[in-house]
Amino acid sequence: MTTRLRRAGLASRAFPSPAGLPAAAGGSGRSGKIGNMPADAATSPSAGRTAQLTVGVLGGTGDQGRGLGRRLAQAGHRIIIGSRDAGRAEAAAASVGDPPQVTGAANADAARDADLVIAAVPYEGHQALLAALAGPLAGKIVVDCVNPIGFDSRGAYAVPVPEGSAAQQAAAVLPDSTVVGAFHHVSAVQLLDDSVTDLGQDVLVLGDDRAATDLVQALADRLPGVRGVYAGRLRNCGQIEALTANLVSVNRRYKAHAGLRVTDIG
Repeated sequence: MTTRLRRAGLASRAFPSPAGLPAAAGGSGRSGKIGNMPADAATSPSAGRTAQLTVGVLGGTGDQGRGLGRRLAQAGHRIIIGSRDAGRAEAAAASVGDPPQVTGAANADAARDADLVIAAVPYEGHQALLAALAGPLAGKIVVDCVNPIGFDSRGAYAVPVPEGSAAQQAAAVLPDSTVVGAFHHVSAVQLLDDSVTDLGQDVLVLGDDRAATDLVQALADRLPGVRGVYAGRLRNCGQIEALTANLVSVNRRYKAHAGLRVTDIG
């Protein structure tokens, strides 16, 4: 499988076997595209279930969290922006959309009230926050898009994670959740820019539960110009997270917002 860089978008920064989801998706395969779907796919069970999801965004006051929240709200989802401070969450939510579709809450409340949760927090606080929220996140899919990277005078570099990746770290502290890695390379700048109507890239989705990865692929499909692509088991997430450092280097050299496109698949 060949990948090529596109001047599309770059992101930085999970969902369980779906006790908390409306009519959880089956594991037999995908039912078709959603965001850029053919007309007959709109009535597929997978599309219907995905469209009904309330999505919580932990760390939703940062650019990545607000950007994903904004685009998913535009796709019709109810969004709960989470933060350590409920007041900051409410202010961030007001910049993303209007209530009742978009609201802000403390991280614990966002985790409790959402069907599916995206972790978009800085890596430094990632483990502690998720461990503290293991109760309200039990039985839910948690989408981890955290990229453990650092910067020095030579540029961006990948930070080693004892568990192998941020997503595997999340799985270790959330034994009753289903963790999926996704949205690592979508540019926060482009997500927040309403003049960008086509993000023009693929989102690599990794996990060990077929129903959960199918559902997250369908969620990614709802972003404009985006396709969700299954990219392997959660154990392979380390190299996906680390690749962000390479994309940052591309962006700096070419003054771009690079993303990924996978070729030769349907």
